[in-house]
Amino acid sequence: MSLASRLLALTDRLAAPADVLAHCDIPCGVYDPEQARIEAESVYKIIEKYHASDDALFRDRCVLIKEQRAELAKQHISVLWSDYFKPEHLEQFPNLHDVCWRALKQCSTVKRSLDAGDAQRLLDQIDEIDDMWKKTGGPETTRKAGRPS
Repeated sequence: MSLASRLLALTDRLAAPADVLAHCDIPCGVYDPEQARIEAESVYKIIEKYHASDDALFRDRCVLIKEQRAELAKQHISVLWSDYFKPEHLEQFPNLHDVCWRALKQCSTVKRSLDAGDAQRLLDQIDEIDDMWKKTGGPETTRKAGRPS
């Protein structure tokens, strides 16, 4: 251990650095359910490809990638729920918490399922979130040029 490292370690013991907290890594303000939808559509297509193949290795890879994509959808929905939607949106949509919570639970269901119906239910729930996002001004307030057509 170098002298500088030892001095820094000693300094940390005497005066520990303060923790700094933020509500997100970089509050860029860009939110869009489309990110979750793209991941959920990947899940749906992967399930179709899984059932169309008899290659065991390919099917194993499908399961792995499907679970990763479902987890990404879950993260995108969670960020929308916790960072984009505000109390005034809850007044406009009293079921907002339930819709987001059900979508997050559906992501977990899709991770452990190979049923295209489960993936479709997730897509439908993301559409509900998207509708709320649009009606709360999401495209105008969180996207630089609105949502591309």
